[in-house]
Amino acid sequence: MKLNFCSLSSGSSGNCYYIGNEFHGILIDAGISATSIRKFLRNLSIPIDSIMGILITHNHIDHIRGLEALTKKNHIPAFTTLKIWDSILTRHKNISRDCIREIPHQEKFNIANFDIEAFRVNHDAPETIGFRISASGKKITIATDLGHICQTAASYIKDSNLLVIESNYDEQMLENGRYPYFLKERIRSENGHLGNHQTSVFLADNFNDSISHIFLAHLSKNNNTPEKALETLLNTFREKGILFSDKQQISVLNRNTPNEMIWLAE
Repeated sequence: MKLNFCSLSSGSSGNCYYIGNEFHGILIDAGISATSIRKFLRNLSIPIDSIMGILITHNHIDHIRGLEALTKKNHIPAFTTLKIWDSILTRHKNISRDCIREIPHQEKFNIANFDIEAFRVNHDAPETIGFRISASGKKITIATDLGHICQTAASYIKDSNLLVIESNYDEQMLENGRYPYFLKERIRSENGHLGNHQTSVFLADNFNDSISHIFLAHLSKNNNTPEKALETLLNTFREKGILFSDKQQISVLNRNTPNEMIWLAE
């Protein structure tokens, strides 16, 4: 059985990722419209009824925009912690109660032969989590919306084959941009977002041969560009003398359109 990954959308405007195999799949977040999610899946020849669950990282709208429609119309169960559910349901009361599933922290649970663990990350929401998804001997880690990488999150990120990690802002663009001071401080705080330099240094210090794919994710529309995020990472690797093989891929996820499907061999 193969494990595959595709980003449907990644950025400050909306986030949704697909992980699947030949038979079933799951979504991580539903931060774009349900119509767009259905269309993108259809274009990838993925039936909507093959989606066995939606994993939710936190309650911000760019991660749950399509959640109500997917639970009500498609009856897809959604999985997150009790604290995150409480924060979502206070504002989004039309989510189908039959589709609500509560999950623990750092304990494995299973959806359609995918082993999943949720771990806490630091962000300015009532609670925010990342996910580790394992199947067929491969591990995918999703870690976006975090102001710094704590020890718990670091242990999951380092032990990955495919990594989706935030590289939200270019430090100079944010500093020189039009955002008010309080918003700049929120973004670069320990409960905000990871900047290009932070992400690049962490990855350079912890890069290993088991990592086959690194995807830079959740880029700001106003304070970053794909070119700057990738250039910062590659320059940091070069400065630290890190080489990677032609079997290792580093790239930036698209903001509004799906990336190509990635298959992780057994």
